[in-house]
Amino acid sequence: SIITHNGLGFDFVILAEESGQWEECRQLAKGHIDMMFHFFCGKGFPIRLNAAANAIGLSKPADVDGSVAPLLWKQGEYKTVLDYVAQDCRLTLEVAEASERAKRITWITKKGTTSWFDLPNGWLTVEEAEQLPLPDTSWMDKPWARSKFTDWLRTDRIICNSNGSDERNEKTCLY
Repeated sequence: SIITHNGLGFDFVILAEESGQWEECRQLAKGHIDMMFHFFCGKGFPIRLNAAANAIGLSKPADVDGSVAPLLWKQGEYKTVLDYVAQDCRLTLEVAEASERAKRITWITKKGTTSWFDLPNGWLTVEEAEQLPLPDTSWMDKPWARSKFTDWLRTDRIICNSNGSDERNEKTCLY
C-alpha cells in the first residue's frame, strides 16, 4: 500500500501535473492511504505530520521546512531537499505504523495538549475515508469541504500555476 500525509491534496496532484498521467494518478490517489485525509474526514480539520510525530516522541528536522523545499531545489540544494523528503517519508511511515498498532492517531494540539482520533479499523484508503459521515464542524468559522482535496479526482480541470512562479494560484487550467 502507498501511505502519505496529504498525498491526495499535494503529492498526487504534483505527480499528475508533472507526468501528464492524470487517470493513473487519480486511481493511485483513490486507492492509497492518506493519513491526513482520513483524519480530516473524521474530524473536519487537518493536522500536521509533525503534530502527530511529536505526540509519539518524534519530530521533523528543524533545518528544512517543506514550504522552502521548492526554493532550495531551484537553488541547486538537491541533497538537502532529498534528505528532507527521505526523512518525511520515514516519519510518515513511523506515525502510520504507531497509529495502526495503537488503533488511534495522537497529536499535539495547538494548545499544547495531547488528543487522539480512534482508528478502530486501521487506516482507510481515500475512497473508504470519503464514505465516513461528515463530522460536526458547526463550531468552525470557515470549515473546509472535502472537495478541497478531492475535486481534482473528478474533473478535467485543476488549480495550476498561471504565472511561471512556484506560487500556486487559483486559476483553473485545462490539461
